[in-house]
Amino acid sequence: MTMESGKRITAVVKVGTSSITDEQGVIDASLVAKLCDEVADLRRQGHWVVVVTSGAIAAGLPDLGLGGEKRPRDAVTLQAVSAVGQGNLIGTYQRELARHDLVVGQVLLAPLDFFVRAQYLHARGTLTRLLELGVVPVVNENDAIADDEIRFGDNDRIAALVAHLVEADVLVLLTDTPGLLTADPRLDADASLIEEIIEIDHELERLAGEGGSVRGSGGMASKLAAAKIASWSGVRTVIADARRSGVVIDACGNTPGVGTVVRARDGRLSARRLWIAFAVGSSGRIQVDAGARRAMEERRVSLLPAGVVGVSGPFDVGDAVEVVDPDGAVFAKGIVRHDARLLQANLGARTSELPEGMSHEVINADDLVVLP
Repeated sequence: MTMESGKRITAVVKVGTSSITDEQGVIDASLVAKLCDEVADLRRQGHWVVVVTSGAIAAGLPDLGLGGEKRPRDAVTLQAVSAVGQGNLIGTYQRELARHDLVVGQVLLAPLDFFVRAQYLHARGTLTRLLELGVVPVVNENDAIADDEIRFGDNDRIAALVAHLVEADVLVLLTDTPGLLTADPRLDADASLIEEIIEIDHELERLAGEGGSVRGSGGMASKLAAAKIASWSGVRTVIADARRSGVVIDACGNTPGVGTVVRARDGRLSARRLWIAFAVGSSGRIQVDAGARRAMEERRVSLLPAGVVGVSGPFDVGDAVEVVDPDGAVFAKGIVRHDARLLQANLGARTSELPEGMSHEVINADDLVVLP
């Protein structure tokens, strides 16, 4: 997708905490202004832009005298801090975009907004209407009331799911590095930029490692995870340096060397399947025989108790679990209809042998995602 085609593109641009604040957690208005200038350039060209921003917690710390080494670690205090900081954060975006006669619409989302269909449709309708009205939606996770067990924790994944929500053409993940590098530049002076990724595999995930600054919660690993979600949504992703001049314009225009580009896959998963595959954690594992794996991969059928040979983890009804083959390799993920104890007691049972009232499906086909 290039902007020379004359077609309106829809871009989701995510910026992390470390890219818009200083070491004390204070919002750096000049960095937000740079981003807003580039967003305004896209809007003048007739394109739609959704900004996904982190920074509410970091922005609230100075007002409460909790910056630097005084930063709290408990979830309740951090949620309270985010309630203070969110106003500061959105106010900065409003001021900077107002210089370009653009209106901001604040949208605070939670994981269930992508999982519960009614909420998903409401969120999609609101974001789409805001874009139609010429508004720049500025999205953040609703940190102040988020359930710590199901919250995203970083905005990379929420940006990827927003890209699915608005059927974006490109997801731009802005960070403080040029993109994904071949090695840690602090340890290897010859580290170079990986300019294009066709498929995210385990080796790339290992290379990304773990990361994140004190002020933020995401690192390169979370960006690759988000890029994988976007790829399965049919959305191209660009991971690039927020400080680079014209980075948003270049990323949307597919300028060579702008950062690391992750190609979109053919096809598009539903929002529910995306959630199951990438956004919700696994509570256990179900091991199946070779025949069950073959049926699930080739015919996309439901998993039945007859194909189950092992269970691990204390999962309950409605939890997400990984599905592994006889060798222990994960090849699918789904939402279970039985708890671990009941399933363990009925391993390999045919439908006619199941206790009265027990569902004949362990994982329904609609709740099952076969992974690459």
